[in-house]
Amino acid sequence: MSFPDLPPATGARTPRVDVVVPVHNEEQALPDCVRRLHAYLSAAFPYDWRIVVANNASTDRTARVARALAAELPHVELIDLPQKGRGRALRTAWSRSGADVLCYMDVDLSTDLRALLPLVAPLVSGHSDVAIGTRLARGAHVVRGAKRELISRAYNHILRWTLRARFSDAQCGFKAVRADVARALLPQVRDDAWFFDTELLVLAQRRGLRIHEVPVDWVDDPDTRVDIVPTAVADLRGVARLLAASRPVRFAAIGAGSTLAYALLFLALRGPLGAAWANAAALAVTAVGNTHANRSVTFGVRGREGLLRQHAAGVVVYALTLGLTLGALAVLGAAAPHASRGVELAVLVAASACATITRYVALRTWVFARRRDPHAPGVQTPAALLARPAGRTVDPEESPWPATAAR
Repeated sequence: MSFPDLPPATGARTPRVDVVVPVHNEEQALPDCVRRLHAYLSAAFPYDWRIVVANNASTDRTARVARALAAELPHVELIDLPQKGRGRALRTAWSRSGADVLCYMDVDLSTDLRALLPLVAPLVSGHSDVAIGTRLARGAHVVRGAKRELISRAYNHILRWTLRARFSDAQCGFKAVRADVARALLPQVRDDAWFFDTELLVLAQRRGLRIHEVPVDWVDDPDTRVDIVPTAVADLRGVARLLAASRPVRFAAIGAGSTLAYALLFLALRGPLGAAWANAAALAVTAVGNTHANRSVTFGVRGREGLLRQHAAGVVVYALTLGLTLGALAVLGAAAPHASRGVELAVLVAASACATITRYVALRTWVFARRRDPHAPGVQTPAALLARPAGRTVDPEESPWPATAAR
């Protein structure tokens, strides 16, 4: 989509903001939502803006109501999708947008609209990459039932325990993202339903993007259309999928495979080479495979750039592991000189397991650490944000900002 009524971007123009309202069978709530939002934006919003109603597979008169509102009110448009899914609606609306900042809010307008400018401003200035409204941070004022409060807090605790989420509220229907960041993240978000928000935030955090939080005033909508139990089950499946795709889990899976290969090689070589040399040879073979697998699978490094440097650093990590395992063998030889091969193997595997944490830290912070561009700016100004060429996609993993969630 474009902004046909706005002049082309030249020089220091006013930033453009899309406010998307995803709807499914909301013919009753939509008119009041759009009129209130339109009145607020017209009176108090300092940026160029557009309201996009993203209708996903409504079976009532929602699409007809949205078309009437678009015909009546300037800067209101409709995207009509044949398939259901809030995430799908947001993905489509954001992908078609030509705005600088993309945001969305639920049709019930549970969040006080005065939080919209604090949500968007850090993205326009370049201070942050993603912004979310939060009902769970200090300063938020929330009116809702105990059941939904408990579910919300439990879900966000699960995210912190399993995915190490540092944002406080994944489910508040009040979020914004810079357009260039959205273009980089959206192809990686797999969910098209309610888990879309959480997945987007987790991916942003994993790539070191800055997530800004805005405490909001929020009043629960008693007429919510969310089916809590199926949505909760789908969300937990999404959490499990993201957990399986996390670096520690991928590293652990590769480590388990490497340990099995090491054990088989050690047992095969123990007879002809002796314990020390069999250990060294088995570690050498599996270390090469482990480094290569972690390079591509755990840390997502592709191509030949840095390959020799990374494997050379892997040799140093191998040497540390070798020293630890040889030390364990020496202790075993002194304590039990006639220990069986099974005991030897158990001691070596235990020693190698003790080195696993050191290996992971070394791989993440040294071997496969991304080198920062020394010329990359620490903070981007509004002019720098708006001067980007149209359609430019930024790899979020190259963001110079540390991951943080303002509380």
